[in-house]
Amino acid sequence: MTTPDSARTEWTVRGTDRDEYPRVARVIGEALLVAEDLDAVVERVRPLHDAEGYERVRVAVDEVDGEERVVGATNHFPFEMTLPGGPRPVAGVTGVGVWPTHRRRGVLSALMRRQLADIHAAGGRYAALWASEGAIYGRFGYGPAVSETEAHIARPHARLRPDAPRDPGLSVRLGYAAEFRADLEHVHGEAARTRLGQVPRTAHWWDRALKDAPENRDGRSPKQAVVVRGPRGPVGYALYSTRAKWDSDGPAGTVYVQEMRATAPAAWTLLYEHLLDRDLTARTEFEFLPVDDPLVHLLGNRDRLVREIFTSLWLRLVDVPGALSERTYTAPVEAVLEVTDRYAPWNAGTWSLKAGTDGARVEACDTAPDVTLDAAHLGAAYLGQTPLTGYAAAGLLTEHTPGALARLDAALYRPDAAFNGTIF
Repeated sequence: MTTPDSARTEWTVRGTDRDEYPRVARVIGEALLVAEDLDAVVERVRPLHDAEGYERVRVAVDEVDGEERVVGATNHFPFEMTLPGGPRPVAGVTGVGVWPTHRRRGVLSALMRRQLADIHAAGGRYAALWASEGAIYGRFGYGPAVSETEAHIARPHARLRPDAPRDPGLSVRLGYAAEFRADLEHVHGEAARTRLGQVPRTAHWWDRALKDAPENRDGRSPKQAVVVRGPRGPVGYALYSTRAKWDSDGPAGTVYVQEMRATAPAAWTLLYEHLLDRDLTARTEFEFLPVDDPLVHLLGNRDRLVREIFTSLWLRLVDVPGALSERTYTAPVEAVLEVTDRYAPWNAGTWSLKAGTDGARVEACDTAPDVTLDAAHLGAAYLGQTPLTGYAAAGLLTEHTPGALARLDAALYRPDAAFNGTIF
């Protein structure tokens, strides 16, 4: 299949297989500046592919010096993600790269068009990704749907409020992460069902999360797991490592928290007390936290928590009417949406949305629109964290009917912030 790019150059986009995958990995690794040896990259990625995994990889090829060369690639994993309305199949886009000599020649555009068409043909309604550069994927219809937080706090300021919730029936256990895998899987699975943006992990993804090769520790301790258990089993955990350090003032070690989950308020208290008060440490760092993480409210002095908010998950509505019709809404709304979509033309058109707390109906119509917007704007707003009114204020979409955007934002709003926390 050939797909024209904006410069009218045609690129051949085709599938690949297991035998060719090392060539594909070479392109991705070079594009993303991966420092690992090629063989190590291939072996690390292969377990994440199921029996049909290589069939989802798409490559762009060019003839170079009389030989066909892979010059670009993209891939996706078949995830199930918690969305408004419940768990839904989502294509987790990954492995996107273009060989450096072929940048800005339409290779990525051809790959994105083909991938979206394939996902749509298979009945998919959503795609999601973590962007290496935020400027790339908006033009392909992806919207910044989830913000997350990196944070750190100095130990002297890391005291919790005296009224933090406690439960005498809970206990704390500590050991190497692999020892508690069953407990971690249980808590993660329970939490994933209720938090938007979460992806339940298969065995291979747990292998990846718990991998702890000594050569990759960068001077840190082996990976630890602290688990909170109650009478009915585990209700919380944190994965972390430490690094020892001493300076002229005494111990100055650091706790590095990879991830944490809990399903009971008192479990958060025990987890944070453990992480924030390890002996010989002066600082705790958190790699990923939701923007509404309980720590902000549990700290005695929340202003001492240094936070940096970043965009994590970008969401793409591959099937706009299908995605809008199966979503839940927090308020009734009726609106006519004129949608533009350069890379998924089946979405382009005018759609009548009639939704309430009991369901939604989306139909094509020829009525004058209340709002004109791009599919990327709907992707950004879909998880209820990004208001459409911000795009309107920036002049990036058009409200034809006064008040239509406010009503639409009210219906799309979710009080619980989405959170993914797993780079794929």
